[in-house]
Amino acid sequence: MFMKTSSKPRLGVLALMLGDYEPIFPGIMESQRRYAQEVLASLAGAAEFTFPRIAAGRETIESLTAQYNAEGLDGILILMLSYAQGQYLARAMRHNALPLALALVQPDETVGGDFEEWELTVNQGIHGAQDNANCLMRAGIPCAFFAGSRKSGELAAFISDFAAAARTVKELRRMKIGIIGKLAGMGDVITDDMAVFRKLGPEFIYDSIGTVQRFCAEVSDDAIAARVAEERELFDIDPGLAPERHAESVRMYLGLRRYLQENGYAGYTAHFEEFGADGRFTHLPFLAASDLMAEGYGYAAEGDATTAMLTAAMARLCGQADFSEMYMMDFAREAILLCHAGEGNWAMARTDRKPFLMDRVFNEGGLANPPTPVFTLRPGPAAVMSLVHVGGERFRLVYAPGEVLDECGLKKIDMPYLFFRPASGVRRCVTAWLECGGTHHETIILGEHTARVRLLCRLLGVELIEL
Repeated sequence: MFMKTSSKPRLGVLALMLGDYEPIFPGIMESQRRYAQEVLASLAGAAEFTFPRIAAGRETIESLTAQYNAEGLDGILILMLSYAQGQYLARAMRHNALPLALALVQPDETVGGDFEEWELTVNQGIHGAQDNANCLMRAGIPCAFFAGSRKSGELAAFISDFAAAARTVKELRRMKIGIIGKLAGMGDVITDDMAVFRKLGPEFIYDSIGTVQRFCAEVSDDAIAARVAEERELFDIDPGLAPERHAESVRMYLGLRRYLQENGYAGYTAHFEEFGADGRFTHLPFLAASDLMAEGYGYAAEGDATTAMLTAAMARLCGQADFSEMYMMDFAREAILLCHAGEGNWAMARTDRKPFLMDRVFNEGGLANPPTPVFTLRPGPAAVMSLVHVGGERFRLVYAPGEVLDECGLKKIDMPYLFFRPASGVRRCVTAWLECGGTHHETIILGEHTARVRLLCRLLGVELIEL
């Protein structure tokens, strides 16, 4: 599955230093090599590092960069061990495809009264960082930056976020999203597929509902029975839900899952009218979409491949992601009610009760009642976001941090839902959302992940607007 990556991200290290210091200060390069190893050892929980040697000149920078790309690492971490020339790095990065981060830390974190020129030299990475950052910026090469303490936990948090963002960039560059139909006239989901491919990496692939139906038809009765038994443990089952209808929903889930696996898709989007028009489906695949999101696949409704891609990316970056849309503003709660037709990532549901699998009356599409998981998300910090194609190569992430409220008392909302309270307030958030062109489909993440979302946008060259 797309998001199930158990190994740590792998980062190559460019420890930059001016080789001309060695004749002046014999032993300084070995001392700084040991210091770099000490720094990397303190970051072992965040990533695995490849550090063959100090990069003390243009040739070494270029050879190490080529090595890290050939090894298929997830990113490159630049450490400043002293001053080092920016043009050497910028030249090497012209042939680099890996995400970059430059971390400016120092062996000493305060100036000692007995400091001599040696101490000043090993702690002077700051102006080397300025030289290198300036050259990268003017060469149009994106890079994430950190300046701070290596001892307080700040650096470890940054590296953890950068490593996750770098791996997500790598996944985006090989991502494929399946598309099955689109709601006619829906304009905010329209994009330029090749602009997505050039700028962000994913490939959008258009399939027919017949392809999905074939995969569903090939699912065995034994596989269906085994999954139904699992779901009887995962959900509280509506007593009125006919066993054959539950089994048919499971058939669609297993068929869609096989469709994604066989094609190497990280996610998909399907327009529900396709299922009714095909004539071979008895109800809509709300349960299938929900089960697949719980496994880490990206999803969006109605042919919105951009949001399906974003949901897949956020699942990889943050561990889980959900799809929904804003239904109404609630000024009494200072919140926004979000829900969609009947899909939701039940792996993000509140933990004090099981999701309820409902025999739900649903009139759209002209099909039978679709089994629908009903739940609310876990309360706590969260963010709602939308990826906007502004035009050309410009993409914008409209990002609203806030919290999911501890509310689960709506008695007649027969679908997954949540109350989201934006940190900026309902009026300001929604007004800014409209001004920025945020779409009506959204991706939701739980927890505090703003730092790594910022890093991902920087590495991709996507404009980030925090509401």
